[in-house]
Amino acid sequence: MNGITSCIKIDADIRSGKPCIAGTRITVGDILQWLASGMTFSEILDDFPPLKEEHIRAALAFAANREVYTKIVAA
Repeated sequence: MNGITSCIKIDADIRSGKPCIAGTRITVGDILQWLASGMTFSEILDDFPPLKEEHIRAALAFAANREVYTKIVAA
């Protein structure tokens, strides 16, 4: 989790507080959408030079970690 916390930052003044790659305005959600659309790591890295492979992996780990703690509450 330590690598995740150094790569992912949440700031209310950047992208409405969505989790972003530190030092960028690229959100975890952006990265997940690119991967879901079929982009490869290499394509993402080519299109977005500020990113590194560790950032993509941190975004995946962040999303997976968040999913572990998501709870559905019946109304």
